[in-house]
Amino acid sequence: MSAVPHDEPEDPGYRRWDCMVEDPEVLVRAEADARTAIVAGECIVLPTDTVYGIGADAFNAAAVQRLLDIKVRGRDMPPPVLIAEPTLIRALATDIPDEARQLVAAHWPGPLTIILKRQPSLKMDLGDTEGTVALRVPDHELARDILRATGPMAVSSANVSGLPAALTCDDAVGQLGASVAVYLDVGRLGEDGQPASTIVDFTQADHGQVLRRGALSAAVLREISPDLEDLVADGGEAEVQEAPEGDGKTGVGDAEVIKQEILATELDESADEPSTDEPSTDEPAVDEPSTDEPSSTHPDHDSDQPNLFEQRT
Repeated sequence: MSAVPHDEPEDPGYRRWDCMVEDPEVLVRAEADARTAIVAGECIVLPTDTVYGIGADAFNAAAVQRLLDIKVRGRDMPPPVLIAEPTLIRALATDIPDEARQLVAAHWPGPLTIILKRQPSLKMDLGDTEGTVALRVPDHELARDILRATGPMAVSSANVSGLPAALTCDDAVGQLGASVAVYLDVGRLGEDGQPASTIVDFTQADHGQVLRRGALSAAVLREISPDLEDLVADGGEAEVQEAPEGDGKTGVGDAEVIKQEILATELDESADEPSTDEPSTDEPAVDEPSTDEPSSTHPDHDSDQPNLFEQRT
């Protein structure tokens, strides 16, 4: 384990793990430390397939608010939720169109974020989501291992709002410092200008609407969903109005019960492709990005453009 680089103080106020070492024991200890921090309601920095992200327990309202405070974000830009397996989509969302299932089957894990209606029974407070949830399965093995241990996490790019996304752990430490409990360092992720995930909203139309262009082009997505709309102007911004803000009054009373059911689902179900079964009323649900009218941002890379979901990871 490399707790902290040599040029950092002895007790910087956070724990930093060198996950590039070829020592399975170090990775086991790093993952355990990350899980302990998440369970304690703290935030961690972890790698994704796009940029480094800052994560918090999606079922812990105080932890999610801590994440927003660290990033200097308002509740009007709630973070998306990262999950370890495509099969979890059934537990977190409802009214899932066939087009969404097909895109997920083709592009998860990967840089595709989809916005769906959240399960109405879900007790999760991510901000002003208007009854929707933004979901993604990252194409990064360590990230998915952490998610399997913690359950769904609210994850946003590991940077202060308005500053560049973190492509290295040093970038993240420089901006977030001791406000984060654990850093997982895997080296540099991509290059400057690394594209964010592409965001597709399925709450307004079953065929899907692109709200943010990213690593997956509309042309590539139309190979699976021919009727997909691209609402993004040539300048890169969605030509849609923001959804009105919600009242944010989402309960979290049975969060632990739901979380345990989701973790059990992860262990029992295959991750090869999302299930095509319609969600049953007995399954738990999850909450995330919202839109009465399509919004234009999510969690892969931060954007100065106001949006319902902060889109950076």
